[in-house]
Amino acid sequence: MLTVDNLSAGYGDTRVLFDLSFRVNDGEMVTLLGRNGMGKTTTLRAIMGLLPASGGTVRFADTTLTGAPPYQIGQLGLGLVPEGRQVFPTLSVAENLVATARPRPGGWDLARVYELFPRLRERRRHHGNQLSGGEQQMLAIGRALMINPRLLILDEATEGLAPLIREEIWQCLANLRQERLSILIVDKNVERLTRLADRHVVIEKGSVVWEGSSAELARADGVKQRYLGI
Repeated sequence: MLTVDNLSAGYGDTRVLFDLSFRVNDGEMVTLLGRNGMGKTTTLRAIMGLLPASGGTVRFADTTLTGAPPYQIGQLGLGLVPEGRQVFPTLSVAENLVATARPRPGGWDLARVYELFPRLRERRRHHGNQLSGGEQQMLAIGRALMINPRLLILDEATEGLAPLIREEIWQCLANLRQERLSILIVDKNVERLTRLADRHVVIEKGSVVWEGSSAELARADGVKQRYLGI
């Protein structure tokens, strides 16, 4: 579904990604792992067209994304849950959810998002800046689902959240996983990711240094110690 081939990108004269390649197959959950500053968020920004690539290609199904504006990439079926949530602060929960929605018969709508996150139903009239961090993360996920994505991309899915809220987010991701929604995720909780994801891509200094299944990562103590600090 998603193919990243020899992707290079950076900020100004500083190159961050160096010929990075990986894929996400239909129905897979794939993680991007690595220590802070290794290029994970830069990779997601380049995929979504928020950062121009200086080399390589990104393809989604049969369409080349490289050089396309972010709104076109979203219309193709990529939903982003960005680092920091970035909900609209002065819009209500309901308004946040419908602002960028792309309705599809039988797909995600307000009722279905509220079923996934009952707390959002309770808070539907509150503004984005009146929500807790966990509620904002639920809203960011719900907003991404409302475009009815074929691929959901999450950057730091549970960072900074209280333990109970983290559990709600992990359960949400498990439910989406059961529905065979394709997911590309960045998070620091390797233990939970190993239990959920199909494959893992480890990045070091902007390049892929290891790739394998959850079973392989569980046995790869050297990889976890050297590249993940575990």
